[in-house]
Amino acid sequence: MMSDQTILVTGAAGFIGFHIARQLLAEGRHVTGLDSLNNYYDPALKRARLNILREDSRFGFIQADLADRPSTRELFAEHRFATVIHLAAQAGVRHSIDHPYAYVDANLEGFFNVLEGCRRNECRHLVYASSSSVYGANTKLPFSVADKTDWPVSLYAATKKANELMAHSYSHLYRLPVTGLRFFTIYGPWGRPDMAIFLFAKAIIEGKPIKLFNNGNMRRDFTYIDDVIRVVLRLIERVPADDGGAGNAPARIYNVGNHRPEQLMHVVALLEKELGRAAVKEMLPMQAGDVAETFADVDDLMRDVGFRPQTSIEDGIAGFVAWYRDHYKV
Repeated sequence: MMSDQTILVTGAAGFIGFHIARQLLAEGRHVTGLDSLNNYYDPALKRARLNILREDSRFGFIQADLADRPSTRELFAEHRFATVIHLAAQAGVRHSIDHPYAYVDANLEGFFNVLEGCRRNECRHLVYASSSSVYGANTKLPFSVADKTDWPVSLYAATKKANELMAHSYSHLYRLPVTGLRFFTIYGPWGRPDMAIFLFAKAIIEGKPIKLFNNGNMRRDFTYIDDVIRVVLRLIERVPADDGGAGNAPARIYNVGNHRPEQLMHVVALLEKELGRAAVKEMLPMQAGDVAETFADVDDLMRDVGFRPQTSIEDGIAGFVAWYRDHYKV
């Protein structure tokens, strides 16, 4: 990839998009960031991330909704991005139960428009976000990309599975190189306020109860954002070869996880330690659309790009809490 070629990062004001864009800029790349800046969570946090990116002269920002077909078509035709990192999506398992249309618009319509933009304008590599939620009701652990993912337990998961199928079909039909990333519970500085670690930290500081579903008996493959950045930047450069493999399409899917599930109660204890106060715990039953455990098999990442997660949960929680205290002045 030529360093002077502009890379499109969708969802650039989001958690992962912000970190990826910032690292690309640090490496001297030119980045166009796109985001709708919707109010799914506090837009002030998105704007704060964006302000950091805007400090770099190589960064340009476009506020747009990818579900808007004419404007998305125009954007891709004008810029002809060689590399697209598509992270914009309507996130959240629980939110999808109450607001299903948002997921159809962003995750299906929006993703389709990105695929069309890429295939019509000679994109050399589309890297897109999927999710560990595609594993749904699977009980075999760790989750492997070779496992069947035909039993989603939320609409969010179903849209992410659909993204993988849509990307594969475009890769097969138009020889568009695509790489899907099944992210496993990413956390760290500038994280999403609807994610457990952020919610817990805020509640503990405010002395409010934290909700522990399945009576706290949950395990998650918590993955620190710095490890995610490292692997995504390597994968951007690893364009799938059009060699007749993987169902006769230049398409790959990887798990991006820590390869080590952590007990939720251990994570709560680490937050209590870092924040210097006890959590008020509200034990609740399992809720619709959720799963008890996630665990990523990352052998193929290790094989293909030498990926090794390097951040322990102890160091990761410490890093997140330090950022939280600084950003919110608490």
